[in-house]
Amino acid sequence: MPESNNHLVRGLTFVDSTSIVICSIIGTGVFLKSAVMAQEAGSPLMVMAAWAAAGLLSLAGALTYAELGALLPNAGGDYVYLRAAYGNAPAFLYGWMYFTVGASGAAALGTAFATFLSELLPFGGAWMERTYTLFGHSVLWQFGARQIIAVAAIILCAVINYAGVSSSGRVQTAFTAAKMIGVIVIIVGVFFFAKRATWDHVTAVTGTVRWCGTKAFGAAMIAALWAYNGWSFLPMVAGEVRNPGRTIPRALITGMIVVLLSYCLANLAYFYALPFNEVVTSNSTLYRNAVSVAGKAAQTFLGPFGIKMVTVLFVVSSLGTLHSELLAVPRIHFAMARDGLFFRCFGPLSRGAHVPAWAVSIQAAWASVLASSGTFDQLTTLLIFSLWIFFGFTAASVFVLRRSMPDAPRPYRTIGYPVVPLAFILSAVWLVTNTLRTNPIESAFGITLIVLGLPLFLYFRAGKRRSAGSVADSGNLHERGRGQ
Repeated sequence: MPESNNHLVRGLTFVDSTSIVICSIIGTGVFLKSAVMAQEAGSPLMVMAAWAAAGLLSLAGALTYAELGALLPNAGGDYVYLRAAYGNAPAFLYGWMYFTVGASGAAALGTAFATFLSELLPFGGAWMERTYTLFGHSVLWQFGARQIIAVAAIILCAVINYAGVSSSGRVQTAFTAAKMIGVIVIIVGVFFFAKRATWDHVTAVTGTVRWCGTKAFGAAMIAALWAYNGWSFLPMVAGEVRNPGRTIPRALITGMIVVLLSYCLANLAYFYALPFNEVVTSNSTLYRNAVSVAGKAAQTFLGPFGIKMVTVLFVVSSLGTLHSELLAVPRIHFAMARDGLFFRCFGPLSRGAHVPAWAVSIQAAWASVLASSGTFDQLTTLLIFSLWIFFGFTAASVFVLRRSMPDAPRPYRTIGYPVVPLAFILSAVWLVTNTLRTNPIESAFGITLIVLGLPLFLYFRAGKRRSAGSVADSGNLHERGRGQ
């Protein structure tokens, strides 16, 4: 393969990079999760506090990752930073975790896209269904038009990624613009045109349980953190960002501030427009057939059309975030393969577009299997739990690398160091501990799954050593030949 075809292309601008941050984060959580959080926290002010706390925590993570991304601007994100700080084993286990359960995120987004689209274009019922047990939970498996549409959405986003990173960046910008317009319409519409809106809704609590301590607040925060998840995607494509030392920190910080303000204003709009009981009984696990909280808020100024508008927003948001997922995550396994720590098929780049097409294809195929099987819901819980374990270690690598690489150029240094990364690390420890208490079965399975990657790591490490030995032997034979 020619050398020019062997490297990623730095085609992502500041606008593209900021769009990846925003579009990766804003999916459907901000339009749905407030109902679950209201059920957990028990008052509008506590829900708002949970959104703000989760946003500030995510911003602290972004500020920390910004230094790492500027220091090591290569494809792979956390994998690159963990490897530099702690060695191959922790880095491999992170990549292994993302390979086994990471595709559940794309599967969930593809299924969300199909579900929301079915509200606009009814597909009919499932063709086949069956109930079985997984991780101690009853899972309803269904197969029908929704599953086919979900797989089609995953394939579509994979195909878009094949066109090249510059084209993918422009697609991300378009999706981001559409999402932000939708959020702004809800916020402005509620505050200026909702007839029933009143600040009494924000301060009054009726017919609900009172907040019962840090455990409930932590559960509400975890729900919010799912909505904030995605800020770590940009570092995964750092190898394709122009002027990464400057662009990555600016894009991460700008994108996170935009998302934080949007989320807090959107939730303030929900509680301004609706009585708290209306938020509590919005669409969630407890009220599966109810209208979403965003839909109810939109109805206050758009009437029945508000639900249609929000449904279109759901469709666009889920598809945009799905595209982000298939843009970013395959770069982890591409980097691992290039380092000799994963299957070789993840390493090649396509000839024209210079993208890891095989890595994207395999990720899309695995996500399609999960989307059609309906087994991704429990895997997404494992993903969030496992991610925060590695988030904590990755943030700690800022301290490690400042000691092991003191003279390395750092175009950006974490604002508020060492307080900001330390606060993020302590919060990650608390969240992981809280999840162990609230979801012990999924947490134990997540830890077990990570540990099961160790034998595979030993296999790849041995293969890498054999390969290095073969190269060394070839070099010695060549030198001896020249000396004869």
